[in-house]
Amino acid sequence: MSAQQQPATPPSPVQIFNTVQGHQRAFALKAAVDLDLFTAIAKGSRTPVEIAKACNAAERGVRILSDSLVVMGFLTKDGTRYSLTADTAFFLDSRSPAYLGLAFKFLMHPTQLAHFEHLGAAVRNGGSSEEDTTLAPNDPIWIEFAKGMAPMMMPAAQAMAGILAAELSSRPAAKILDIAASHGLFGITVAQRLPKAHIYALDWANVLEVAKENAGKQGLADRYHLLPGSAFDVDYGTGFDAILITNLLHHFDPLENEKMLKKAYNALNPGGQVIILEFVPNDDRVSPPVPAMFSLTMLGNTPKGDAYTLAEYATMCRNAGLESPRLIPLDPTPESLVVARKAF
Repeated sequence: MSAQQQPATPPSPVQIFNTVQGHQRAFALKAAVDLDLFTAIAKGSRTPVEIAKACNAAERGVRILSDSLVVMGFLTKDGTRYSLTADTAFFLDSRSPAYLGLAFKFLMHPTQLAHFEHLGAAVRNGGSSEEDTTLAPNDPIWIEFAKGMAPMMMPAAQAMAGILAAELSSRPAAKILDIAASHGLFGITVAQRLPKAHIYALDWANVLEVAKENAGKQGLADRYHLLPGSAFDVDYGTGFDAILITNLLHHFDPLENEKMLKKAYNALNPGGQVIILEFVPNDDRVSPPVPAMFSLTMLGNTPKGDAYTLAEYATMCRNAGLESPRLIPLDPTPESLVVARKAF
């Protein structure tokens, strides 16, 4: 290669090494959460000696972990004193209502990690095997999801509630179906905005116990009804003004999703809406980064799941009879709403 053909920036292995060592960064953050290190700093422990005492850990271990967290952008350092960033103060101080530490039990569950140790097999097969998925009835991993992921879902829950509050305020007893209810936050937030609405929560029976408890804490027990079982098998009933389908359709192929959406269509009142919460990449399927990479998560965890584009969701909705599908981005979160309607 001549001098004129030399690339402006010489090849570097740094990105390769950073990616291969990515698991170390994930486990470093998990270790800090397990030790409650961020809370210790938030409470005033700043030096390795102080943090080590607060976390019941070795000073050397705390120093090395804390320096690593500075490199990763989760802490700042001034001399020998550490401080939280705005994000860690909001999401990783265990006293914060937005605390995400419990989500690590789901996001880094051994089952999830094991799937990606064998990702090459999933690539060859076009998905994970049925035996290796977490889609079996009453899999306990979804209890971890329900207990840990609720704070991350608050912006989406508020957006859904805002849409429905504006549209259903004139209906004194709106009827809402919450499919894949999980922690219950979506239906609970809607019920808080619509004081006479009744929520019908559908999920596995073991997961619905978490949703039921959360609804009870908000004084909604008399308006919160449980539909245990599979979204493909349970009889939804009829007369719903809106149906929420949250973080579920990405687990299945388009034909299965159309079956579920057709059930939703049949359960809706004329003019009723389906509100879908999902990671929705652009048509190029490589942007934005988080929704685009979610396809890989589904490749490793499901036999046929994917992150679908708006065009793909629009086709599924129309094939199920739903009209006017539209996208509502939920910036700065990586998820979006897809909203479609049953004709009047």
